Amino acid sequence: MLNAAEGILLCVVTSEAVLGVLGDTFIALFNCMDYAKNKKLSKTGFILIGLTISRIGVIWIIILQGYIQLFVPHMLISGNITEYITYIWVFLNHLSVWFATNLNILYFLQIAKFSNSVFLWLKRRIGAVFIFLSGCLLASWLLCFPQMTKILHDSKMNQGNTSWVHQRIHDFLINQSLTNLGILFFIIVSLITCFLLIIFLWRHIRQMHSVVSGVRDLNTGAQVKALKFLISFLMLFILHFIGLSIEVLYFILPQNKLLFITGLTATCLYPCGHSIILILGNKQLKQASLKALQHLRCWETTGNLRVT
Repeated sequence: MLNAAEGILLCVVTSEAVLGVLGDTFIALFNCMDYAKNKKLSKTGFILIGLTISRIGVIWIIILQGYIQLFVPHMLISGNITEYITYIWVFLNHLSVWFATNLNILYFLQIAKFSNSVFLWLKRRIGAVFIFLSGCLLASWLLCFPQMTKILHDSKMNQGNTSWVHQRIHDFLINQSLTNLGILFFIIVSLITCFLLIIFLWRHIRQMHSVVSGVRDLNTGAQVKALKFLISFLMLFILHFIGLSIEVLYFILPQNKLLFITGLTATCLYPCGHSIILILGNKQLKQASLKALQHLRCWETTGNLRVT
């Protein structure tokens, strides 16, 4: 049974997951409808569709594994459910981070303006950058899946072996580090592009303020808004992986359910918060979401009138 603090946090996690799935589903449907209407899919639209679909899968895996771990942990010990969850998680999580990295790079190359020769070369060859990152994704999967197979096999072989328990923490942490080497590359690239874009926007905003001499400029306001969204994304992105690290610690301290649910809460903040950031940061998505909310209110009002 869960205590009051654990129950409240679990409700928060579930709410985050529901909001994340709804937000990502809305973004995916909007871009699919835009493609059906215009018969043309932009790079941004393709990345957003792939990101939201993969992230919906990630959210479901996080919640499923969390509920099983909390209420029926014996299911993870017996049978092959651990293998299925692990392999699906590795595939979807790598894919989600890959799409997020592509989106960050695309925004960085489209918005930022640097005179650096490397930046100008990358800006002219966006397609080549995506091909390179696709190769990195395949390499990451090729490195990760054999390592995960080894971890699951060793766990089965040593299950119930008391002498192995004293050594498993060290081995577990090493194996987890090796498994996440591939995804670490995408995380570093995402963080670097976010930091560079934040630096560019910050410098540009200061220049605009000095030129305009205190008069508020519409373009400056939009860039300030973009800067806030970027910083929010960066914080959520870092919190997501802190949450995953906390969940890993739970396997070292398996009796601490509060620690595990805290990790789940931090982990689910990113997929929920990032979808909201994407909707609010995109004018078309924001307008479409407002229209959808208005339709829902109209249906609710009509339903209440019928009842009365």
